[in-house]
Amino acid sequence: MISTASGTTTKQPPAAERVYAHVKQAVLERRYEGGTLLTEGDLAEAVGVSRTPVREGLLRLEAEGLIKLYPKKGALVLPVSAQEIADVVETRLLVEEHAIRKVVPAEPQLLRKLEELLAEHEEHARTGDLAAAAVTDRCFHAEIVRAAGNAILSHLYDQLRDRQLRMGVQVMHADPGRVAKNIAEHGELLAALRSGDADAAAAMVHRHVSRVKALVRGEA
Repeated sequence: MISTASGTTTKQPPAAERVYAHVKQAVLERRYEGGTLLTEGDLAEAVGVSRTPVREGLLRLEAEGLIKLYPKKGALVLPVSAQEIADVVETRLLVEEHAIRKVVPAEPQLLRKLEELLAEHEEHARTGDLAAAAVTDRCFHAEIVRAAGNAILSHLYDQLRDRQLRMGVQVMHADPGRVAKNIAEHGELLAALRSGDADAAAAMVHRHVSRVKALVRGEA
């Protein structure tokens, strides 16, 4: 139980859930980089639990493709593969180019939400919070997909979330100037939506998303 400032208590999540959340967040934010070998003992100490829930949490992460378990050795954080990058970019292009055409002409509430996210992105860039910048970047695109009104496509897109965030942080670490470029490109995309130019908006999405592949692979 955890005591709060008001004197009430809140129940902690189960130990395995805490391990899962700790490792997943660290992998997505690249505090645990690809190729890092994590041991059950170190993770148990870091989270403050026994080894049994560590194994349970790691099994979930292995099922999600973030780590590979090696008996009696530990868990290897899997690097982002070239094939994974290509698959994610291809899927994003299929979904996002379709979605951006469907939302034109854009509703005022969508434009307002995108303006808010752009302002948040700028604030994270100002403070140097790359992990938060990656989250806001992803939310900007997800908002457009959601606004297209296809629940199945939105669900498919949400399944890319973790991979997108991990790649986004990797891009920003490799090219810190990319944060400002992303913000500028989001501004251009917002301008295309305001103008009602579906072709310009779709072309902007294609350039913006396609660039991720080269950046993550260190080709740009």
